[in-house]
Amino acid sequence: MDYFWNYAFLQRGLAMAILGGGVCGAMGVFVVLWRMSLVGMSISHAAFAGALLSLMLGCPPLAGGVTASLLAAAIVGPLAERPGFSPDTAMGVIFSVVMGLAVMILGLMPGARTEGLSLVWGSLLTVDSLDLRLMACTAAGLLLFVFLFFKEIQAIIGQRRSAEAAGIPVRQIYYACLMLMGLTVAFSLKAIGGFLIFSLIVTPAATALQITYSLKSMFFLSALFGAAASSAGLWLSYEFAIPPGAAIVLVATTGLIAAMVLSPKKRERRA
Repeated sequence: MDYFWNYAFLQRGLAMAILGGGVCGAMGVFVVLWRMSLVGMSISHAAFAGALLSLMLGCPPLAGGVTASLLAAAIVGPLAERPGFSPDTAMGVIFSVVMGLAVMILGLMPGARTEGLSLVWGSLLTVDSLDLRLMACTAAGLLLFVFLFFKEIQAIIGQRRSAEAAGIPVRQIYYACLMLMGLTVAFSLKAIGGFLIFSLIVTPAATALQITYSLKSMFFLSALFGAAASSAGLWLSYEFAIPPGAAIVLVATTGLIAAMVLSPKKRERRA
């Protein structure tokens, strides 16, 4: 591991792995406990399609990813809550549309499409100082959001209707969470990749859920697992020349399987 301190690109990659993995893991708590899997998947693939479109038009992919992810968050929130229309159906339609757009744009891109394909799997070794600063700002925003609204988040997770009756701004908190998710996805796109980013959001949170009942512990453990999986995936990708996004997801999934097998909750249920 000494070589990590000898090369600037590895240092930046490791810092992004810790920051991005931690933010994605913490964001996954909302996705898992609020059952937002299809919503999050739609946002992540919308960011991917937006980044590809921006790249095809000769603009920075980050700008397109951020715009598309925030636009998707603004659309899927009201659509998921629309009465008389199944949220699963709405998210399934949006997911299909953005995936179709992403594949179409990738096919229409001129040239070798190398940069476009790099957004499919991502690469932690290509992040720069701007990527790190943006992810650090997202981490700070997420930490502040959880700190300020922890009791409200806990109430909404426990019983949403009771929280609404008590005057808690459920909808505003929900939309703020969607916007944070959009930023997290957009800023992680270059490092993790459009096809795999959502797995990094969900898997660490699902792992933490196997271990603890406490919401505070779940936020901490999920962020820790996300950072650990990203760091381990970075090392594996450098050592064995494999895509870092794929390595990260496989490490995170291995951790989830281990947690499911060794879960104290499982032993309690048996007892």
